[in-house]
Amino acid sequence: MNENANKRPIYRGRFAPSPSGSLHFGSLITALASFLDAKKNNGTWLVRIEDIDPPREKLGASDNILRTLDAFGLHWDEPVLFQSQQSQRYLEVISGLFKQEQSYYCCCTRAQIKALGGIYQGHCRQLAQTKEGSAIRVKNDQPVASYHDLIQGQVSCDHAFSQEDFTIFRKDGLFAYQLAVVVDDIQQNISHVIRGCDLLTPTSRQLSFYQILNQKAPTFAHIPLAITDQGYKLSKQNKAPAINNSNPQPTLLSALAFLGQMPPNELTTYPVDDIISWAIESWQLNLVPKHREIKIS
Repeated sequence: MNENANKRPIYRGRFAPSPSGSLHFGSLITALASFLDAKKNNGTWLVRIEDIDPPREKLGASDNILRTLDAFGLHWDEPVLFQSQQSQRYLEVISGLFKQEQSYYCCCTRAQIKALGGIYQGHCRQLAQTKEGSAIRVKNDQPVASYHDLIQGQVSCDHAFSQEDFTIFRKDGLFAYQLAVVVDDIQQNISHVIRGCDLLTPTSRQLSFYQILNQKAPTFAHIPLAITDQGYKLSKQNKAPAINNSNPQPTLLSALAFLGQMPPNELTTYPVDDIISWAIESWQLNLVPKHREIKIS
């Protein structure tokens, strides 16, 4: 692991989309919030492409995402990191956990776990399962059931969920999100993570994982989710429409308004970079609504 991960004197933020489709409005508000908070704090803003789940990925989506961020004035400060290039690092972390007897093979199926209430009960912890056809779970000996969020305040999670030995390597041979996101944030010395409220609960597991790895966790802030009138979260899975790169100003101003920043009407005639300059200067994280969901028309 990165020996400097426990020393984070400066602000380092990131936006980490998966290339499962084009950026939509919900993705934009997350990217914008993380970018503005980093820049307001004289920090560095990174982009990471979370491309570790090939069955869900769309051809050309990564390039499209980067072009869209650029069109909206959200320029990253360091080379883009692709998780698909991180396999060796992930394997090293898993190997280290096995050496410390902090992880184990698990052959339980989702159906079996669901039949027992949906929370894994540690069935394979002491069974010395073989590698073939198994997932890998971490021994969650340092569960975190509550934490402080910069926007949502004190967040409490279900204790059973927080204490579960969670998967870090899947049966299908893919690295699990909880492993990749924590390892990458440590490697990149991320100090602040601003993202959507759909990740409020998984954050408890990530905080546990930081403790297991003996690493300092970043500060978290979770912004409201943009949902449709029908109550659906805007997401690629729900086929949310891609945002318009050729005329970004209206969507950019709508995103600022969603985040509670109250942009003046005259900004509608400004170039994108001027809107971004105003937004950085005017950014106030405490104006972001604490609602966990906000309907948009």
